[in-house]
Amino acid sequence: MNAFKPTVLALTLLAANAAVLADDIQVAVAANFTAPMKEIAAAFEKETGHVVKAAYGATGKFYAQINNGAPFEVLLSADESTPAKLIDEGAAVAGTKFTYAVGTLVLWSSKPDLVDDEGKVLASGAFNKVAIANPKTAPYGAAAIEVLTGLGLLEQVQPKFVTGENIAQTFQFVSTGNADLGFIALSQIMTDGKITGGSAWIVPGELHQPIRQDAVVLEKGKDKPAVAALMEYLKGDAAQAVIKAFGYEI
Repeated sequence: MNAFKPTVLALTLLAANAAVLADDIQVAVAANFTAPMKEIAAAFEKETGHVVKAAYGATGKFYAQINNGAPFEVLLSADESTPAKLIDEGAAVAGTKFTYAVGTLVLWSSKPDLVDDEGKVLASGAFNKVAIANPKTAPYGAAAIEVLTGLGLLEQVQPKFVTGENIAQTFQFVSTGNADLGFIALSQIMTDGKITGGSAWIVPGELHQPIRQDAVVLEKGKDKPAVAALMEYLKGDAAQAVIKAFGYEI
């Protein structure tokens, strides 16, 4: 019994220390990265005990919120320019920025036979509306404009645009049938490496600039061990396997 008591005490102290060391992390996450981040966060929490409190939305809105004092400690951006701008402005920590994923643009319809695997439907005009994310604020929207311009189809297709505030709303337009097809992130329709439904053209990467999505530690997360742990986890094999499974490049 005497040998047992110290063991119980030691285990109790270890559990207490783990509880003290565990921390919450406030993370702003680009809308296109919602599904993979939920998986990554769950695995990270299980492994470390830290809790990821994530908000999902438009990078442009997060930028404004961060400048207005929002309590975010990490930004997983939809682009590479916003984290760089935040560093220049003193709102993010220099030396912490890295590309966590490179996005894949896809033209998708919830209708099984509407979009062919070469995107020829765009030239055919056999659709009423095409959804894109706001190209002024959303990298996937800007990439869509670049693709249409390069194909010489922008003037033809533009009158049929339905513009989403962000990539999540753009996907909603297509999934609900308010737009026949739309340019979205492949991650929104992919699970375990497979497109889950509808019809799609995965846009060749050479038709637009790479959609590099950068992560950065914000000033409120500076010198916080839990934040550093999450950033390292995102670079690790487990997180990268999830990222690839959702159609991103690394």
